[in-house]
Amino acid sequence: MKYLNLALLVLFPIAWFAPLLRAAILPIFGMDEISVITGLQSLWESDTGLALLVTFLAIFAPYAKTIGLALLHWNLLSPRTLPALEIMGKLAMADVFLIALYIVIVKGAGHVTVETAWGLYLFTACVLASILISWKSKPEA
Repeated sequence: MKYLNLALLVLFPIAWFAPLLRAAILPIFGMDEISVITGLQSLWESDTGLALLVTFLAIFAPYAKTIGLALLHWNLLSPRTLPALEIMGKLAMADVFLIALYIVIVKGAGHVTVETAWGLYLFTACVLASILISWKSKPEA
């Protein structure tokens, strides 16, 4: 599990820059790819408070949890920190839910085309793998 966790240190940044979805008002004009990073860039221009929250949920929470689990696996962090790391993982999963919600809302609007892209699956897999690693890292009672 500790090597899978180390792989997440590489996979999370890839997932942040990978296209989560493609969207267009009219698909005739081409579709724009949206990633976690491009979405954050747009949020910073329009709503700084929401951008701070999403930056924490999408980037800092999952990465801090992954680093914490790596330190735990290599006996550099106390096992008593595991509950806090699990909370960080749950906060990161909230971001995947928000993305799914946005897709449903946008698909309900007329003349808008939205397609999911491979980055959404990679990002979701990273978050779920992180939750699994956290669950498997619990000390046996």
